[in-house]
Amino acid sequence: MTNKSNKKRWLWGIGVLILLAIFFIKIPVFVFEFEDRTYFLLEDSFQLKWIHSVEKEEWIETYEQQGNEILLLETHFKTFGAGVPSIAKDTELTDGFVKMKMDIRYPELYLTVSENVETTIISEDREIPIYNYANDYDVVHITIRRIYLWELLLGGKL
Repeated sequence: MTNKSNKKRWLWGIGVLILLAIFFIKIPVFVFEFEDRTYFLLEDSFQLKWIHSVEKEEWIETYEQQGNEILLLETHFKTFGAGVPSIAKDTELTDGFVKMKMDIRYPELYLTVSENVETTIISEDREIPIYNYANDYDVVHITIRRIYLWELLLGGKL
């Protein structure tokens, strides 16, 4: 058998493996369902940032995948006021922010998006102003789902 023939077989084999992976391997992703489209976030965690509507101060929450649930790990804010959690595992003051360690699991989240509060997702390498992806006061449904690689290729990626 020639080297050229072996190369072709290897290339065909690799191509078949890639196709099988695309059609049969599932990966866990955060799913952001807007009114008219769906986006996937590949990271295992993200931060949700907005400007509080009453205090007009920045608020940041950290979420991560925990199986099929969304785990709220931490929340950071500058002033106590409306919406501040009443239960935290630990609270500290860091760089002018009150930082509360949380351990709250959600099967899903419903997020009302607004340009007024600049609703933003912070991933590992960028900030995504999701208020640019929706109309004011649209609701974004956030879940964790295991999707096929082909769904990721066809769907939107945040």
